[in-house]
Amino acid sequence: MSTKIKISLFISVLAIIVIIGYTMNNTGITLKNPNKDKTGTIINEVKPYDTEYVYDENIPATADKVVLVEGENGLDYTYDGLTYVHISDSKNEVVKVGSGKAGEYKGRLTGYGPDCPGCSSVGNVSCKTKEGTKHSLIYDGIYYNDSTYGPLRILAADNSEFPCGTVIKVDNGILDEFYGIVLDTGSTMRKAWNEGVVWIDLAFSSQKEALTGHATSLNTNFSVQRWGF
Repeated sequence: MSTKIKISLFISVLAIIVIIGYTMNNTGITLKNPNKDKTGTIINEVKPYDTEYVYDENIPATADKVVLVEGENGLDYTYDGLTYVHISDSKNEVVKVGSGKAGEYKGRLTGYGPDCPGCSSVGNVSCKTKEGTKHSLIYDGIYYNDSTYGPLRILAADNSEFPCGTVIKVDNGILDEFYGIVLDTGSTMRKAWNEGVVWIDLAFSSQKEALTGHATSLNTNFSVQRWGF
């Protein structure tokens, strides 16, 4: 095979691989053709991946699906109907799906800081983290890095309905939609829940920032993504 033909065939395969998401690192394809005047035909066969579902009772059925493993298509090709080359196997996608109780609420969102009346002098939240440690809003910040959802804003809520570690998608119609995690509580939230009202507090670095942080809304949508740790 001439150099020109070999390069064109390689580019053809490489282009198709790139289109479906594959890359070829330090990999070459060599096709033998004793007749330098003959061109070859490459037929690619994409093997689509399947999706596996993992059901979790700690996640509401209404929650967003969580992709645990990204799926990848497999790829083979044949040359002139004679030469078969296996490039890669497909890799199934694994998705976590909730099967627990629904977690859709509408209620009140407000903000608070570690210097709020009655708050811990060192900013400690009431819940322990999944790692069993204390979290301080002053020294550790207003985010918690969850192993599944990544950085989450810290929330305070009634822990009888929203256990420590509960992940909630919050939309108050003012701020951009965000995800938070319940790591704190307060008497106001507990009293409100006992009266049939959902009231959740969003942690800020200070009370002053909480008052200007555009968190307050009486018509906020709360969508639970996970119940507790």
